[in-house]
Amino acid sequence: MPALNVPELVRNKARVVGAADWLDELPGLVAELEREWSITLGRSHEGGSEAFVADATLADGTPAVLKVLIPRDADAIDAAGNEMTVLRLANGEGCAQLFRGDPVRNALLLERLGPSLNDVGVPLQQRHEILCTAAQQLWRPAPDCGLPTGAKKGRWLIGEIERLWEELGRPCSERAVAYALDCARRRVAAHDDERAVLVHGDIHEWNALQARGGFKLIDPDGLLAEAEYDLGVLMREDPVELREGDQRARAKWLAARTGLDATAIWEWGAVERVSTGLLCTAIRLQPVGREMLATADQLSE
Repeated sequence: MPALNVPELVRNKARVVGAADWLDELPGLVAELEREWSITLGRSHEGGSEAFVADATLADGTPAVLKVLIPRDADAIDAAGNEMTVLRLANGEGCAQLFRGDPVRNALLLERLGPSLNDVGVPLQQRHEILCTAAQQLWRPAPDCGLPTGAKKGRWLIGEIERLWEELGRPCSERAVAYALDCARRRVAAHDDERAVLVHGDIHEWNALQARGGFKLIDPDGLLAEAEYDLGVLMREDPVELREGDQRARAKWLAARTGLDATAIWEWGAVERVSTGLLCTAIRLQPVGREMLATADQLSE
């Protein structure tokens, strides 16, 4: 088996969430999965911050991808279990196909797809069109599937924003944090189980890979939430461009494109911009973290 190449961002994230021991155990865990699932490992992937990822080939020659997520406190988030639930419900529609899954070892064997939207170099407006199309294929009622609600995720984000802002020495303005927390509380209060659908939770250009006939999403967080949550993620991405011109134009376009609510999209964007900007700062993913927080400062005025 080739030597495991664990990206620095993955190493940093493992340390931040208290899973440093997992890094030492990873080679043995991957070797076990290779034997048990009868796969042959290829190159390790450089991108991402949540998991070790490598190409794999099934016994019958089918190309695949092995993904082993950083373990998290299951009381806070069951990342692997939630991802498997989303992929099983989607069954290849809008998301990569799941071949095998082991929630105990946080491991998934997935359909291998092509380059990402970022690698292909698709312009911003076209990216948004592609990502909306993929998201709409995924959105569907999924009652009683066991995924956390948008309200639970909102409350968790409130706690993370408050914690990280203090731990990191307050790297953005108090005004930006207060606005994000107010938006999060409004979205928590607005949650409606009757309206909630299966959402991806982290839609962006690195999580959309080329597939036959279009693009498919990878790495779903998995929530039962208002669909506007997914589009709020697009309001945190490309933060520098968001500061140009009409700052709410992107939310208005996304709402018109999908028939959803522009205010809910905008408010989830404010939450995601601060929470992700702080997380990027914590794991030293720069200049992305600084850019998100600078945009959060400006847009909270």
